[in-house]
Amino acid sequence: MPASETGAPAQQSGRRGARGSSRAGGRRRRLRLIVIGLALLLVIGVGAGTYWSISTVRDSFPQTSGQVKVPGMSAPAQVKRDGNGIPQIYANTPEDLFRAQGYVQAQDRFWEMDVRRHMTAGRLSEMFGKSQVSTDKFLRTLGWRHIAQKEYDEKLSQDTKNYLKAYSDGVNGYLKDHKGSALSVEYAALGFTNDYEPGKWTPVDSVAWLKAMAWDLRANMEDEIDRSLLTSRFSEKQIAEMYPAYPYKRNRPIVEGGSVSGKTFRPSGGTATQAGSAGTSGSAAAATEDARTQMSKVRKKLEQVPVALGTNGNGIGSNSWVVGGDKTTTGKPLLANDPHLSASLPGVWYQMGLHCKTVSKACPYDVSGFTFSGMPGVVIGHNDKISWGMTNLGADVSDLYLEKITGEGRYESGSGEKEFRTRKETIKVAGGDPVEITVRATDNGPLISDRGGEPEDVGKRAPVGNAAPDRGDGYGVALRWTALEPSKTMDSVFEMNRAQDFKEFRAATRDFAVPSQNLIYADTAGNIGYQAPGKIPIRGKGDGTMPAPGWDPDYRWKGYIPQSALPYEYNPDRGYIVTANQAVIDESDYPYNITEDPGYGTRSQRINRLIESKVKDGGKISPDDMQTMQMDSFSEIGSELTPLLLKLDIKDPYVKEAQDLLKDWDYKQDSDSAAAAYFNGVWRQLLKLTFGDKMPKELRVEDECLNVKPADAETNPDAPALVRECGEREPEDAQPDGGDRWIEVVRGLLEDKNQKSEWWKTPESRHGRGDATDTRDELLAKAMKDARWELTAKLGKDVSTWNWGRLHQLTLKNQTLGTEGPGAVQWLLNRGPWNLSGGEAAVNAAGWNAAGGFDVVWVPSMRMIVNLDNLDKSRWINLTGASGHAYSDHYTDQTSKWAKGEMLDWPSSKAEVNDATEATMVLTR
Repeated sequence: MPASETGAPAQQSGRRGARGSSRAGGRRRRLRLIVIGLALLLVIGVGAGTYWSISTVRDSFPQTSGQVKVPGMSAPAQVKRDGNGIPQIYANTPEDLFRAQGYVQAQDRFWEMDVRRHMTAGRLSEMFGKSQVSTDKFLRTLGWRHIAQKEYDEKLSQDTKNYLKAYSDGVNGYLKDHKGSALSVEYAALGFTNDYEPGKWTPVDSVAWLKAMAWDLRANMEDEIDRSLLTSRFSEKQIAEMYPAYPYKRNRPIVEGGSVSGKTFRPSGGTATQAGSAGTSGSAAAATEDARTQMSKVRKKLEQVPVALGTNGNGIGSNSWVVGGDKTTTGKPLLANDPHLSASLPGVWYQMGLHCKTVSKACPYDVSGFTFSGMPGVVIGHNDKISWGMTNLGADVSDLYLEKITGEGRYESGSGEKEFRTRKETIKVAGGDPVEITVRATDNGPLISDRGGEPEDVGKRAPVGNAAPDRGDGYGVALRWTALEPSKTMDSVFEMNRAQDFKEFRAATRDFAVPSQNLIYADTAGNIGYQAPGKIPIRGKGDGTMPAPGWDPDYRWKGYIPQSALPYEYNPDRGYIVTANQAVIDESDYPYNITEDPGYGTRSQRINRLIESKVKDGGKISPDDMQTMQMDSFSEIGSELTPLLLKLDIKDPYVKEAQDLLKDWDYKQDSDSAAAAYFNGVWRQLLKLTFGDKMPKELRVEDECLNVKPADAETNPDAPALVRECGEREPEDAQPDGGDRWIEVVRGLLEDKNQKSEWWKTPESRHGRGDATDTRDELLAKAMKDARWELTAKLGKDVSTWNWGRLHQLTLKNQTLGTEGPGAVQWLLNRGPWNLSGGEAAVNAAGWNAAGGFDVVWVPSMRMIVNLDNLDKSRWINLTGASGHAYSDHYTDQTSKWAKGEMLDWPSSKAEVNDATEATMVLTR
């Protein structure tokens, strides 16, 4: 596939243009299918002793017109698809609406749904064989499926259960008439080695998906482990420098002021609406080597758990902001949202409208937005009166406890020995024998270290201040996490979908337990608001930044922050609200500890500045301005570091040539920018030299790259490959990823006028080139030299040909067979690359991990702009497309537009939906 480079945001892309393009491409698509059929015949057919015909490839394409019988329908429902295959459903009752949703999502995305439910239940081995047994063991230990079953049985309202049952009936109505390749081409590929056939969908399959959401948005679990592991190499002061305090004076929190009185939060400024004691902070002492061994095992196991939304808890962010009508060109609020999640194919979101034919108390839904395949309702979007968006709040809702194992089946609880709670789990394995495991749990949660290698004898001190009892049989690591307690989050989804004002919206959010999200709000009456929901623990001792001693009851949770005390805002005086994973509120004025590890506010403060620059002197913000802001690629660290780089007296002409690229740089990371490419190369090397090379061995990638000059690269054929290999290695554990925490760390170092911080000191290169550094400027000069050599190996000697997009590429991979399947299957299922603008801490957060290379690893998974003056003038775009079928026209038909910052029209009224409709299907009884 040819690369598509990101340019400046284009004006809104109309649906009529998309429709014309669809018709014009019909002949090309038919030709492409023939080519695909031949490729399948040659590539897969020969190797498998059979072949896939063209009909096999097209077998799973959904029916989009005519009539289809779906068991359980009480009356006909219409499914109207536009030129991008996006469905809008109209039904008489809520049950019919969600039944139709299940049927349609199964049409487009059942393979994705099936994999998701096997992941949440720890049953991947049933589909993919023994390679997934280790993962299944860990997932069974967490017990997501068990918790989901308890939620369904004990917590959810009867209406929600009815909707979940109706959704399941719709999915199963589709499965009844579709098997094998008729479900998805992946089933045909799986059939070559496995006789797996999917079972019926159940309501608990949908509820369990919320646990996967919560896992990928679990906040600081890895930071907790990394801090304990870093004690083997660094002092408490050095660790504190790597985890600096939030810069409240520079980067504003979401809620700017407010107080708690009688367990009720009252914002300062704006309008109030109606709708315990704080945890104690504490520092942790150094961990012993044996305790670190357990933590290291758990850390590695966390990295192996498959991701559903994000990137194993690291680097996940999002942007959302809402601007009140007195500051917009429309006179009503504008709301923007773009959640940053892992790049996956198909994308995690599914666009859809759900409309009762007659909106009433009996059928109250008229909602449109982004859904999850496998779960009824709309997660982010708008109904006929309100709109809402989400970003990860980052609340610290999990703690790791070091547990003292005292003998067979027992552990030290602080009030004496207790027996583990245990349960047996049997894992079915495709092509192999079943595997049985025993899951052990303490009062603090499941013993997750059992799945990272059986507990071994460890040292006599905990990774916190007080000493452990006698060693006995060793230690284990237990997980306390709010998502392992039944909740009513599924109720909340439906309540938000039908809320009509801020009071009803806030009431709905009280049930949104996990994952904790920043929820922004706007309505057609002109109001804007924010609510921080979630089940957030109040701790006794400790502050959640380090593993705690499970045998000490003082470290246990003492309850949860009252929902009425969680921060919110309603029509704040400043006229807008920004959430981008920054601190929720200045906790010096707030009695509860939400987290010690928020995002550091790089993106949020940039958005604040962009808004302020537009509205100063009475200026107004337009929908086009909101779209342009979403694509802002400004590099905050580039603006601070580049002037220092330009002051350096570089003698080496090769490095000087690269340094000159920065002279006129505007600090924007556009895909065609040579300066952005070089700066990010320097940033990567700077982090490696200051921190990466100093990490304990288990926390870093060993540097075996040769320092090869550009001239050497022309005479040494192995040199470019060696440099490239280093850049492409997978990062490990606590390596600096270049995100806004590391920006804050380096900013603190740059303030050292004496340039004598120990972090600037590096030893002489192992290759004997005599390039040890002692000061800031010496290290910066070395980083510039190393970046010049690395980029020469990747982009060539001529700096005039460099550009950021060639380094910063997005390749979309099918998340199962596209990553683990045979090479030929990966070639058939994956797409890309696209050359992207943006960067890890930019508003246009095309994220990359500086420890591992420049490739894009997380992205704005969708973008939306809701116009509360005229909802039909709202805009949306998805990372991929509506379809999960590899050769559908809608597999990645939105990706090139997404990459360039373009958006699609988002019709929601019946008249506009009808105008955009290209195919109508009727679901009947």
